[in-house]
Amino acid sequence: MRKRLASFRKLSRSPSHKWAMLRNMVTSLIQHERIETTLAKAKELRHLADRMVTHAKHGSLHHRRLANGVIREQHVLVKLFDVLGPRYSDREGGYTRVLKLSKQRKGDNAPMAVIEYVDRPGEVRAARPPQSRRQLDNLRRVLLEPIGIEPIMEEQGNDNNNNASLK
Repeated sequence: MRKRLASFRKLSRSPSHKWAMLRNMVTSLIQHERIETTLAKAKELRHLADRMVTHAKHGSLHHRRLANGVIREQHVLVKLFDVLGPRYSDREGGYTRVLKLSKQRKGDNAPMAVIEYVDRPGEVRAARPPQSRRQLDNLRRVLLEPIGIEPIMEEQGNDNNNNASLK
């Protein structure tokens, strides 16, 4: 008896056609970091795109070969492991964002959406920082500010003031 038959969307395609379409879409998403598609396809693509970034975060040869079985082009695979993997090293999931568009597709009135990677350069709305980074910022604020210690990163621009006070 087959259980969980409806765990993924069929998208009105045979399994081989659906898999080929998702492979093409994830390759385009990694290459352009933002694509426009239907809402159902974007929601289905989100799982595969997050899995590819997780492979890139691990970075081992085994994970590179797993990703190579899905990604269609070699230069996109290099971008996945050299750019996207390090970018999301401190994020534990949720690498993609699906935004519904207000316009429908003209031919069949299908709901459209944009799927994009979060924390990419030039994005309109910044993503919420990962939990680990938020906890570190809160810890710095609670422990260091009451006793008058500023973080080192903020003092780099004030080198002239520090040198003048030491003379």
